[in-house]
Amino acid sequence: MTRYPRDMRGHGPTPPDARWPGGARVAISLVLNYEEGGENCILHGDAASEAFLSDIAGAAQWPGQRHWNMESIYEYGARAGFWRLHRLFTGLNLPVTIYGVATALARSPEQVAAMQSAGWEIASHGLKWVEHRDMPEAEERAQIAEAIRLHTEVMGTPPRGWYTGRCSENTVRLTAETGAFDWISDTYDDDLPYWRHIGGRDQLVIPYTLEANDMRFATAPGYIEGEQFFTYLKDTFDTLYAEGAAGAAKMFSVGLHCRLIGRPGKIAGLKRFLDYARGHEGVWFATRGQIAAHWAATHPPQHYDRPSEMDRATFVARYGGIFEHSPWIAERAFDLELGPAHDSAVGLHNALARVFRSATRDERLAVLRAHPDLAGKLAQAKRLTQESTSEQASAGLDALTDDERRAFERLNAEYVARHGFPFIIAVRDHTKTGILRAFKTRIANDAETEFSTACAQVERIAALRLKDILP
Repeated sequence: MTRYPRDMRGHGPTPPDARWPGGARVAISLVLNYEEGGENCILHGDAASEAFLSDIAGAAQWPGQRHWNMESIYEYGARAGFWRLHRLFTGLNLPVTIYGVATALARSPEQVAAMQSAGWEIASHGLKWVEHRDMPEAEERAQIAEAIRLHTEVMGTPPRGWYTGRCSENTVRLTAETGAFDWISDTYDDDLPYWRHIGGRDQLVIPYTLEANDMRFATAPGYIEGEQFFTYLKDTFDTLYAEGAAGAAKMFSVGLHCRLIGRPGKIAGLKRFLDYARGHEGVWFATRGQIAAHWAATHPPQHYDRPSEMDRATFVARYGGIFEHSPWIAERAFDLELGPAHDSAVGLHNALARVFRSATRDERLAVLRAHPDLAGKLAQAKRLTQESTSEQASAGLDALTDDERRAFERLNAEYVARHGFPFIIAVRDHTKTGILRAFKTRIANDAETEFSTACAQVERIAALRLKDILP
């Protein structure tokens, strides 16, 4: 059955403690995209010139023609911008991750030598800096393989990280399936790394950014001066730094391009930010490879059976008893639009509860009647379900005095006679005394109030049961 693939839950309400080295409050990843010489250009065999991320207002592709102005702007990035940034980062001894387009690296041997001499991490940014959205899957797979081959040939070692940027819906899967990368970054969906199971293996994903990114100098709305870039970076840093101080350390990616931030008036804002961040304790400047290694060692992938990935028989067998003796609820829930968001206790409970709430009154009444009396004959005969046995024991209902047992038996009989179903309460939320008090109070409720109350308690019991078996 086709499932909804997007993961709206992520790390959930309690993300993991990053535990960055040295107790850092925030990890900063400086990423320099090296695309100059890999962009659309008829000299590169492309059908038209480049039109993306430049200082040319309203740029458009020129089919079949060279765009001299566009080419020269990209050349500025290689000829001047790169070296200005190289001097800045090496002068401050800051680690950098390069997103290197393979064909661009091949056309820039001196820049490559400088990257390697500085000890920077050089990841793959694809074969060419072109749009992939309409690229056939087979062609994109072939280009990924060629990017790895050419990168290895130019650098002497294969890339261990990947970011396409102008990607397709297949990019993350195709790159992960190669098994070649410690990390991939073609997502923008979190402030922390996370694992995805793709192609039979665990792939670490380190989300990137399009907003703390100098590309906003070339888009509208965007930055028009270095001070705006500094202000945005500073505000982001201050927020993440404060969260880190509160025990929720995060990662901060800063995206840069040689032809953009490498301009004198723009780099000034970056310099101000670097000075500002370096003036704080508890800041870890790291490459993405270092972040990946730390995350893999500190937060290795966790495997558990995910509801959205089960077949129907397994799903119903596993969750058919969450609502007491009512497997039809799990059967109907299986047919909902389940996805990664339902692979948690809260998520799956929502799906099961939806089925219960939308059922007919008679169907819901049957669920209520499927529940056993509290401390009743089934309990004494040890014929309760495992879940009910454990739940009643948690409140001491398996160890009643003779007087307490008689009280429960009397209340059970009165309640069923009045309402037509057993008294239901999430016993794990209460003590034995509290249960008896609620019992006596709720007997007097009118039929509709008690029906609604009992249904709410059924849902609460289901939620507690799911928390025992799902994260």
